[in-house]
Amino acid sequence: MKILTPSLLIICAFVVGGIAFKLAAPRGCDGIRHDDSIFVLTGDIRRIPFAMRQMRQHSDTDLYIIGAGVANNYEMARRVTIESDSKSTYQNACAIRDIVSRAGLDRIVIITTEEHMNRAKYLISHELPDTEIITCAVPLVGMPPAKRLERWLVEYIKYIVTLFGIKEG
Repeated sequence: MKILTPSLLIICAFVVGGIAFKLAAPRGCDGIRHDDSIFVLTGDIRRIPFAMRQMRQHSDTDLYIIGAGVANNYEMARRVTIESDSKSTYQNACAIRDIVSRAGLDRIVIITTEEHMNRAKYLISHELPDTEIITCAVPLVGMPPAKRLERWLVEYIKYIVTLFGIKEG
């Protein structure tokens, strides 16, 4: 029997890691309190409407739309703040850090799509190590399986790159 080649081991590790990445992604949206501050990372058309629904369900919630290229199409409520300078997930994390620092928050909720949540939470938690981060994942419903797989694969690769210290790109 032939010993496994290094390239086969790397492929196996990549596949097993990808499965672990998908299984580790937070699901659902539990644990939001009525007075939490919600930060939604833009980039997918599902995120802002989902965040607005969460805001309506929690009476005193403040909503921050981060990286808001698409937010201008929505009628914004009084308790919504729009940040439109950040263009990447790392820049989103830095913008959230600045807002949290100014507001003196010790607990936040982040909303992004389920395949993006691992990397977003990783980056935000490194910018805010003393802040409790509650995840609220937007499910990828109504998307063809091949497109879902592609999005998971892209985010998994970006996550691996982020673990090696490359935050932008």
